[in-house]
Amino acid sequence: MLHKTRGIVFKTTDYSESSVVAQIFTEKFGLQSYLINGVKKPKAKISRNMLQPLHLVDMVVYHKAAGNIQRIAELKNSPVLLSIPYDIIKSCLAMFLNEVLYKAVKQQTPDENIFDFIFNAIEWLDNATRGLANFHLVFLIQLTRYLGFYPHSEGASGANYFDMKNGVFSNYRPDSLSYLSPPHTKNFEALLQSGFGKIEDIKLGNDERRYLISKLLEYYAMHIEGFGYIKSHEVLEEVLG
Repeated sequence: MLHKTRGIVFKTTDYSESSVVAQIFTEKFGLQSYLINGVKKPKAKISRNMLQPLHLVDMVVYHKAAGNIQRIAELKNSPVLLSIPYDIIKSCLAMFLNEVLYKAVKQQTPDENIFDFIFNAIEWLDNATRGLANFHLVFLIQLTRYLGFYPHSEGASGANYFDMKNGVFSNYRPDSLSYLSPPHTKNFEALLQSGFGKIEDIKLGNDERRYLISKLLEYYAMHIEGFGYIKSHEVLEEVLG
C-alpha cells in the first residue's frame, strides 16, 4: 500500500555497488530504513545528493508494519535547501545536529510534534542570516521538550545552580557532580527562555559557548541511554571560532 509522507534524512549507508539504505525520520511512521536502488547511477531517479543529512523530503512509500526495510516509490526534496549545503557555518551546524538527532531520536512510531519542531528548525536555519552562533544551543535545549527531559523552569530566574541530574534550578549547590554554577546558570536560563526569533539577543563569548555545549551534551548523555560521545561538535567549535 502506498503512503505519502514528509521526511528528514538522518543517515545514508552504502548497501551495494549502486544502492543505499537511507534512515529517514518520517512524519507518518517515525524513523524508518529505506532501501533505494541505483542512487549512484548517472541518471538515477533518486540521487545520492538528494539524501544528504537533514535534507527535507516529500515521499511516496510502501510501508509494511512488520518490515525492517521499507521501499520508496517517489522522493523529492521539498523544500530544497538553498543555503545549508553551501554555507560552511550552516553545514557544520547541520552535521552536528544530525549526529545528535541520529543518537537521540529513535522511535519507529509517528510523533508529529517532534517532527514539526525539527522540520521547522531546519527551515529556519536555511533562511537565517543572524544568530547562527547560538542556534545549536537553543535547538538542543528545545529538543529536550520532545525527548522528555526539558528543564523545569520554575525558580530559574536568579537561581545560582542548575541540577543536571534532576533538571531543576536551585539556589543551593546540588549533591551530584553534574550541575551548572554562576555565571553559566544565568546564560543557560537565557537560552532556555529564548526561541529562534530572539536568538541573536543572547551575547555569549566563544569560551562560554563551548562550555555550555559540552554541558548540554553531558545532559543528553545522562538522560538518553547509549547516547555516547558526539564527535562533530569539535569541528563546529573550530568553525564558529
